[in-house]
Amino acid sequence: MTDNKLDYIDLDTYYQEKSPAEILEYALEKFDNIAISFSGAEDVVLIDMAYKISPERVHVFSLDTGRLHSDTYQFIEKVRQHYNIEIDVMYPEAEAVQKLVREKGLFSFYQDDHKECCSIRKIAPLRRKLLTLDAWVTGQRRDQSPGTRAAIPVIQEDQAFARPGATLTKFNPLANWSSSQVWHYIRSNNVPYNELHDQGYVSIGCEPCTRAIGPNQHEREGRWWWEEATKKECGLHAVNIEQVSK
Repeated sequence: MTDNKLDYIDLDTYYQEKSPAEILEYALEKFDNIAISFSGAEDVVLIDMAYKISPERVHVFSLDTGRLHSDTYQFIEKVRQHYNIEIDVMYPEAEAVQKLVREKGLFSFYQDDHKECCSIRKIAPLRRKLLTLDAWVTGQRRDQSPGTRAAIPVIQEDQAFARPGATLTKFNPLANWSSSQVWHYIRSNNVPYNELHDQGYVSIGCEPCTRAIGPNQHEREGRWWWEEATKKECGLHAVNIEQVSK
């Protein structure tokens, strides 16, 4: 089966009923040049699953925006040591960060919106990484953000970050899982996690844009809380916005 648009529809339909591990197994068998995007609890679940499927095939990258919590840096190191894997940490271009801070200060996102800062600190480094890959794996779940993630497939063509003339395949093995399923897996398998979760943080990003949430609040309410719910994406999953707008 070749990787064209018709195949993506067929593949997604077929794998909708499969487990995350089965989706990952297909991804690792199909693509040699594939990596897991790692930042949070969902992503480390995928690392753990992939490690159990094929330890030598586990390739991981993470984005260091320069604004992460100290606990998050400790978490990244904990995962690296726990699985004895290399983690390719991607950084923003220093000149672009300096220009933004010089012109708008350190907290401009509170006045306008977070997109400019995220574009420099997250999207540009992600793009650099994805231009080197044929496929990537994310920990997106549909219930994370009803406004932008409700329709994400488990397998899709990522046209937002593909190299010119090339195809980039995106896997979302946990799309059908809930937060409780993620945490059941973490506890059952002794998977390392960010200690901020024990302090009421659920969705964790950069320190200035993340806060703990209270009882009965949706997990994304702790991210960019000064903006509308439908804007709570940094651009890493740009195709989500395209799908919602159709």
